[in-house]
Amino acid sequence: MNAGWQEVSRGVIHPWHHDQFGHMNVRWYAHFFDDAVFHLYAATGVSLQAMERDYGIHTVSAQATTNFVQELSAGDLVRIDGGISRLGGKSLTFSLRMVHVDTQEVHATYELIEVFFDPKTRRSTAMPEALREQLSACLIPADAT
Repeated sequence: MNAGWQEVSRGVIHPWHHDQFGHMNVRWYAHFFDDAVFHLYAATGVSLQAMERDYGIHTVSAQATTNFVQELSAGDLVRIDGGISRLGGKSLTFSLRMVHVDTQEVHATYELIEVFFDPKTRRSTAMPEALREQLSACLIPADAT
């Protein structure tokens, strides 16, 4: 994956995504963004299965923040773009945005902090240096967020 925003998922908004107020319910934004995060890992070249096999660790979601910008209606086509906006010692931050395919307008943004986790100790752990090198090549430039 190159540095910057990458398309990681697409979807269509269906009538069953709507609540009693006639717009897509918040639970479905979470669904679309959560699926996109799995694709974002793959886009960085990081296999979650290989991370567990090679390093004995995985990641856990520590904090998710969604900003709802505009409503979506049944039939709208959306694209999820994402990238890595921050690398810490034990965590990384993904930034994603839900873009209307026809208008190119942003309808929601999502920030997810993932913590590297050792399932044996049930505690956070340092990001392996080889993963840090691989992921640092995928950072969104600060002026592009």
